[in-house]
Amino acid sequence: MTLQLQGRVLASGLQFPEGPVVLPDGRVLVVEIAAGRLTQVFPTGETQVIAEVGGGPNGAALGPDGHCYICNNGGFSWRTDDGFTRPTGPAADYQGGAIQRVNLRSGAVETLYTHCDGVALHGPNDIVFDGQGGFWFTDFGKTFEDRILRGAVYYATTDGSFIRRAAHPVLTPNGVGLSPDGTTLYVTETETSRLWSFPIVGRGELGHEAWPSPNGGRLVHGLPGFQRFDSLAVEDNGNICVATLVRGGISVFSPTGELLEFHAAPEGYCTNLCFGGADRRTAFITLSGYGQLFAADWPRPGLRLTA
Repeated sequence: MTLQLQGRVLASGLQFPEGPVVLPDGRVLVVEIAAGRLTQVFPTGETQVIAEVGGGPNGAALGPDGHCYICNNGGFSWRTDDGFTRPTGPAADYQGGAIQRVNLRSGAVETLYTHCDGVALHGPNDIVFDGQGGFWFTDFGKTFEDRILRGAVYYATTDGSFIRRAAHPVLTPNGVGLSPDGTTLYVTETETSRLWSFPIVGRGELGHEAWPSPNGGRLVHGLPGFQRFDSLAVEDNGNICVATLVRGGISVFSPTGELLEFHAAPEGYCTNLCFGGADRRTAFITLSGYGQLFAADWPRPGLRLTA
């Protein structure tokens, strides 16, 4: 079933926004990847920069300490045609990715992780906190003109003392989210347009399917044709909502792998979403190519995130 997103553009003029996070007072945080900064959007649509983080801030989440944790991909190069902006490769000064922490009161930025067991992070992308104060994040890898650095799924703690690679190799892992009971991790792959699930069996530890699973995950769904998956959010009932590129919109899957709905967006770079509002039935969606944050009416409540 195909539906059209109903709602309004809350903010525009953003520089490739991603990683929306709803704060308790109704403000929405977004990263602006092309500008290298963290920005807050007020309910009026007014925007204000909170911090200049540099590189390519890609995903964000509110931690249990009230700080914002950012996946920084290290930066992209860009192309803009008729007001539409898209990434084209790594930035000329790319030196690797990082996990950063931003104090929302002061704007101070700290770098928590740049490596895991001596291996550099290539392009951290999306992040979700669990109920134990730690967080899962995807590392997309990095795509160069002549090669792709494959990605991985990691788990880390907020004090900078523990990071673990939980799944590898994963081909362009992007979105990451948890089931309502916290026992299953969902991961999307961009270039394959596949949604995978992993059972969580310990602190930072995932159960793995045997070969021929390419990454240890169980395939939930894969879309036909030329489509690409970006980030994801989970509904309160357990459905997985995946931001879908090229076709442009939100694909909704059941935990058993059924494609339930497609909510068509106004552009092809529909990159991420989060839920907010009094009943969590507003989906805040980043339409990155034209630099917009869209507030859409959603048919069901989103999952209340752990922080």
